Amino acid sequence: MGRDRNQDEHATQCNQRVVSLQPIYDIAEICAQQGVTHAIVCPGSRCAPITISFSRHPAIKVRTFSDERSAAFVALGIAQQTKAPVVLICTSGSAAYNFAPAVAEAFYSHVPLIILTADRPKEWINQLDGQTIQQNEIYGRHVKKFFELPADHTHPDAVWYLYRTVNEAILLSQQGQQGPVQVNIPLREPLYPKREETITFSKDLKIISEEKNTFSLSEADWNYVQQQWPLHKKVAVVGGQDIYSAALTAALHVSTTIHAAVLIGDVISNLHRIENTVKYSDSFLAHGGSEIKESLRPELLITFGRSVISKNLKVFLRKYRPAQHWHIQESGDVADTFQSLTRIIRCNPTVFFEKLNSLVIESDFEHQKRENFKSLWKAEEHKTERAITQFFAPPQVSEFHFLHEVIQSLPECNLHLANSMTVRYANFIGLKNDKDNVTVYSNRGTSGIDGCTSTAVGHSLASDKPNVLITGDLAFFYDRNAFWHNYDLPNLRIVVLNNHGGVIFGMIDGPGELPEAEEFFITQQKLSAKNLCLEFGLEYARIDTTKKIKNVLSDFFEMDGKPKLIEIDTDSKKSKQVFEQFKQLIRKGYES
Repeated sequence: MGRDRNQDEHATQCNQRVVSLQPIYDIAEICAQQGVTHAIVCPGSRCAPITISFSRHPAIKVRTFSDERSAAFVALGIAQQTKAPVVLICTSGSAAYNFAPAVAEAFYSHVPLIILTADRPKEWINQLDGQTIQQNEIYGRHVKKFFELPADHTHPDAVWYLYRTVNEAILLSQQGQQGPVQVNIPLREPLYPKREETITFSKDLKIISEEKNTFSLSEADWNYVQQQWPLHKKVAVVGGQDIYSAALTAALHVSTTIHAAVLIGDVISNLHRIENTVKYSDSFLAHGGSEIKESLRPELLITFGRSVISKNLKVFLRKYRPAQHWHIQESGDVADTFQSLTRIIRCNPTVFFEKLNSLVIESDFEHQKRENFKSLWKAEEHKTERAITQFFAPPQVSEFHFLHEVIQSLPECNLHLANSMTVRYANFIGLKNDKDNVTVYSNRGTSGIDGCTSTAVGHSLASDKPNVLITGDLAFFYDRNAFWHNYDLPNLRIVVLNNHGGVIFGMIDGPGELPEAEEFFITQQKLSAKNLCLEFGLEYARIDTTKKIKNVLSDFFEMDGKPKLIEIDTDSKKSKQVFEQFKQLIRKGYES
């Protein structure tokens, strides 16, 4: 008995669907073969074929988050933690726009993200079809490159192009300065497989490999360094924000010892492990007079890494410019942050300092000149360190004092610092050398408050290591959807400094003196983190007295399988007053 016409049409449609979507399904396989192990999916219909293929791939861990803005920062956190690209998937329309803050942060923080944005076919753009916007190059110059796949995959050349493009995008995200790439994927209906269909991945797919560049020091650059190095007896090395590297740390330790170079690093530089790193330049450069600053002027400045927090360090180096400024960077655009750049050395910083350490050490007399310059910086550092110790010695009910106690008590962990006042507080407090098992992260690419919590959540999902987030109330409540998902976070610890407003606008020059400050800048709010903890299942503790903090912290840092949050409830006016007292004490050392 023959099949009827409807059965034949149904079989034909199923076969066409399998044929047309097979290259889309194979994107997951290409990603897996290129080393991708994590993907974040935001629910939607247009992205269904992409979502299904990734969710069914055995080599990729896929998680789903409903809020695209939070999801993208979670992906960023996972990529930072794993040091590998993470795939980020969304449906068509405004969903893709919600990735934008995290995409910009990834671009400036050099984090590899593969952004797969589902789209309508070209003929339906601007035709009043639902969830349809102009997605081409939606992230502008905040991605390394925009790619678009063909909407039709029936011709072999179209399939070849699709496979080649996906390979290129993944490789590009990891080349030189890593960063995000967008792959826009127009998809025709039908989007969903039939229940009886089995999704498989093609064999012998086109995979393009590439050996990563080691970024060795060129012969020309090395000859230049050898020629110039003996000419400068006042050498300062400034490390910008960077991921922790044991090899770089070891090389810098040798450089600052045998060559007596001054090493300066903010809390986000991860250089606190190195003995004699100058951590408090932001404090003493704010108050030292012109005579002191002139004595601290380097002849040769060597920089690497990304941004620095310290405004006073930037102002100092722009005014007291060195004769030469070398910046060590593998690839990409180089910023002349201190307005003194004289040479770009295209090299891995670890390779550079290891090579520098092979230079013959100067005579005792010449070496002593370098030591004398280093001693001037150390003297200011130690003076400031004593004042900081004095300031925090008597306990006070203030967020600054509480935060000092938290940082002093940190166990081995990833320390996440939210933007605005939190990261500045932590920079003034600093990390001691004995915190060599603490690695610092902060979204300082764009320095926004929008995804600080979600980024920490991403780290927590990708690592069993304790992750401690210190955040202000506005950053915390702004990103509350970081907890709107179904995944356990047993290794996440959060400290919320709740001064009920954007206290930084009361502390920096300008807005604090305006009549509009309270409503339009500080933006007071009355929320408590307790309700959020009840809603999302976090263990909650509140600190408002000095007696509570020791006992609460002991329980807080115990890894017992539950996410925990401490809310430090303070007043914004008191916070401003205490911070002014801190600055006055530092200033006092330069007035006597």
